[in-house]
Amino acid sequence: MDLRPLSATVCLLCCTLAGAQDEPVAPDRPAPNREETRDPDAALMMADEMPGFPGGEEELARFINAEIKYPREAIKRDIEGVVHLSFIVEKDGSITEPTILRTIGGGCSEEALRVVRAMPRWNPGRQNGEVVRARCNLPIRFSLVDRKR
Repeated sequence: MDLRPLSATVCLLCCTLAGAQDEPVAPDRPAPNREETRDPDAALMMADEMPGFPGGEEELARFINAEIKYPREAIKRDIEGVVHLSFIVEKDGSITEPTILRTIGGGCSEEALRVVRAMPRWNPGRQNGEVVRARCNLPIRFSLVDRKR
């Protein structure tokens, strides 16, 4: 079967429809600068330099392991898993607005919130060399096996 007449018809139809546009196409404009439109007090999800726990990730893990107290209810019900939290690191490094994103029950969310609220000030985030508020996500693992070691 010869498809050339069909191809020519489709091409002609597309060209006709494209030429029938009433409105002129807008000239290319540069995209708005996001920095100019950003609320300077809004917490960033991503920054050039994200906030960090003093001493780095290893110190953060040590702090969590030393501070966390496995909830009795979770022990009784053999609950294990990961609680996911979100919080804002302010310009001064303080932690605000800790929020549970995902829970496992048994009092683990409340304990994870307590641990986050007990954290020392973090090193704040930076965007274009300026200190900014930034939102961080943190998973905290609850493991009965690790607890028994």
